[in-house]
Amino acid sequence: MSRVTIRDVAKRAGVGVGTVSRVLNNSPQVSEETYQKVTAAIQELDYRPSSVARQLVMGGRTLAVGIIVPFFTRPSFMGRLQGVEAALTQTKYDLILYNVESAEQRDRLFRNVPQEGRVDGLLSIALVPSEADIDYCRNIELPLVLVDADHPELPSIRMDDFGGAHQAISYLIGLGHRKIAFVSDIIESDFGSFATKRRFEGYRAALVEHDIPFRPEFVKQGEYSRLTAFNLTGELLKQPDLPTAIFATSDTLALGVIEAIRSAGLRVPRDISVVGYDDIDIATSFSLTTIHQPLFQSGVEGVEALLKFLDDGLYSSTVTSYTLPVQLVVRETTSPPPQT
Repeated sequence: MSRVTIRDVAKRAGVGVGTVSRVLNNSPQVSEETYQKVTAAIQELDYRPSSVARQLVMGGRTLAVGIIVPFFTRPSFMGRLQGVEAALTQTKYDLILYNVESAEQRDRLFRNVPQEGRVDGLLSIALVPSEADIDYCRNIELPLVLVDADHPELPSIRMDDFGGAHQAISYLIGLGHRKIAFVSDIIESDFGSFATKRRFEGYRAALVEHDIPFRPEFVKQGEYSRLTAFNLTGELLKQPDLPTAIFATSDTLALGVIEAIRSAGLRVPRDISVVGYDDIDIATSFSLTTIHQPLFQSGVEGVEALLKFLDDGLYSSTVTSYTLPVQLVVRETTSPPPQT
């Protein structure tokens, strides 16, 4: 079924496209009789303005882009948003930020924001909309780009989360560690992080490659917070066989891990090594060995992909997506394991 256009509405109401435009703009120049005919046609055809139609209606674009991001106060998301903001300051577009903190809120935003017509395009960070929402954006010609997420039909700026975790674990194994624990937020959930799942897969793959048995008791996951990481590490340290290294899937979690180790009277890295992920500013202050990911750059490139999408217009069969590399940064929280 073809998408209803502003011209279809004009034909159904027996008026010109300009008249429909004035009705949609609530122009006082339209008579009550004409207004009723046009609004009736809109309802009968279930018409929603596309980005192209909005240009006809408003004489141009809204000059705003929407950014949908979960838990935007988390350091890694703040890093990406800084890149987004820096890139947009060089353009004519304003930023409308939508913070998401639940699966229900995510679904509601992906349903409602495209229908409201307040933005010319959407940039989604770490969240993938449903197939129905993607189809709707395509039907109304609303550009949609993903950052730190992936979909075969959308431009996506991905991070090498699998490779980053693989680097971290391979480095620890190279130091001589064989008992390596994994501390993360929830790996599998309706609102979980795709990045966390990929990092877990990288962790397991590195163990397999080096013939190290996977030990489920060394995997601890919970809600994302420094305190949670502290408590999860406490559980690890109560086990009779202690890990000699702990890989945390964010620097924030890694700091909770370090605090728990020190609270137990152990030393980092002499007794237990710790590796984080993200390389946020505080990682340098704590001399934390971590995986650096280009947070700022990913935000900039996400905006550039969205602007290109806006300039090119319609969805095409060719989708440009790529993965940004990550890099291990060695500092002072890692060393060879203690001698038995």
